[in-house]
Amino acid sequence: MTARVLIVAGSDSGGGAGIQADIKTVTMLGGHAMTAIAAITAQNTMGVQGVHAVPTDMVLMQIDSVVADIGVDAVKIGMIGSAETAAAVAERLTRPDLAGAAVVFDPVMVSTSGSVLADAGTIRAFEKLLARASVATPNLGELDALGGEAAVLAHGCALLVKGGHGAGETVIDRLLEPGEGEVARWEAPRIDTQHTHGTGCTLASAIATGLAQGMPLEPAVARARDFVRLSLLDAPGLGEGHGPMGHQKVRNDGLFTGPALNQFTLPASDYAASVAFYKQMGLTLIVDSTENGYARFEATNGVTLSIHVGDGAAGGAVTYLESGALDAWVAYLARRGVRFDQMPRDEEWGWREARLTDPAGNRLCLYQAGEYRRYPPWRV
Repeated sequence: MTARVLIVAGSDSGGGAGIQADIKTVTMLGGHAMTAIAAITAQNTMGVQGVHAVPTDMVLMQIDSVVADIGVDAVKIGMIGSAETAAAVAERLTRPDLAGAAVVFDPVMVSTSGSVLADAGTIRAFEKLLARASVATPNLGELDALGGEAAVLAHGCALLVKGGHGAGETVIDRLLEPGEGEVARWEAPRIDTQHTHGTGCTLASAIATGLAQGMPLEPAVARARDFVRLSLLDAPGLGEGHGPMGHQKVRNDGLFTGPALNQFTLPASDYAASVAFYKQMGLTLIVDSTENGYARFEATNGVTLSIHVGDGAAGGAVTYLESGALDAWVAYLARRGVRFDQMPRDEEWGWREARLTDPAGNRLCLYQAGEYRRYPPWRV
């Protein structure tokens, strides 16, 4: 069944954050997005020009409407509009028809451009939402305003400490559980772009979608981070300020358990001739390793194709199947008698790969690459 995600958040007229980013995220990750709009904003990439809070009764009416007919597997809460609405939504989430839904709370206080989106009274009311949340996803400034890690964990929810607003070239995100402390952390190079509008909304909605689909919290966070990073790398560059991300271009990137058929390697004898041929066919050259006789191209739908000089002598083409849970997939196949030439291992080019052959002798590579398939560090 399609995962049903209810989003309680504000509308962003510029389409970069808020409800608009949430809907795009849930849709791209295979869920069904429903909304209870708590505020309407006039904003663009330069800032927020106006905010109109939706009356609390209308927010609750939107929630009741979708719950009564469609049902809800997870709830994502973003910009909440007012202290009254925050308290009312928190109470509504405790009722039996929503008691089983996972809740991801993104305590939105300030927009990417620096505009204040929650007053002191609303921030105080966040405690009631924290008490109902499965996980909270504040940035570093929001975490300080909530009283720090211990204060958030005291409410009984998990905490994802986002490092995007931290200093340095490495972004560190940490997942903490009440009574356990840090249970997972992720480190990745900072992506150099000003088009970061909607990162927090996107991350929280991606986590909510994963939880709605039955994923445990840690892999749901891991996939959500991959989706955010790919959306940043795919940002279209719109506007004069902090532009929107490129949700619409994240596809065929192994964000599901798989298998995704999204990469082939073909043998070549003349490197220059093969490169010229596939460029003429309309594919975009993204890796050009002349010294290794290896080139990779991207098609308009996100699928990639490589050529490798001399690979024909080793058995011809290689078909690549990607999974966001490679090790579990390989273990599942091995238990059922599938024989592997290589069990999963990390390769120097950033992919984790397992290799095998089919009954006809054709070579297969089962792999997990994340952003490194289309956006390796050496991308052209």
